[in-house]
Amino acid sequence: MPDRTFTLAEAQALLDEVVRPLAERMVELCAAVEPLQREWRTIVIAIGSNGGGLDHERASELRESLEQAQTEVGELVDEVLALGVQVKDPAQGLLDFPAVIDGEPALLCWLVGEERIEFWHTLEGGFAGRQPLP
Repeated sequence: MPDRTFTLAEAQALLDEVVRPLAERMVELCAAVEPLQREWRTIVIAIGSNGGGLDHERASELRESLEQAQTEVGELVDEVLALGVQVKDPAQGLLDFPAVIDGEPALLCWLVGEERIEFWHTLEGGFAGRQPLP
């Protein structure tokens, strides 16, 4: 059982007041990083081939941008975790708020883009086991 559990009202208030913008920023950063990672893989392949035609300045800029974005995503994840909220997928903005439903440990499940927390699942159920809240 997690250290903190939330009622639906507590989870929704925390989401509305603090967590939503953090989660939205995580998703935004992850989306921005994806094309940079593809470009970085191309550079790594070029280096492995012989490095011919490698733009060292671009490679350096790209590496710095990737490291900065990954650091920021890590900081956002840490900030959300410190609130007692579980980050299941930073790229999608999938979060779980530990709760108790019908006397059993459960997770209130929220995904960036959803207006309110409307789903829950068992600890083992995961996203695929989401059910509408009673």
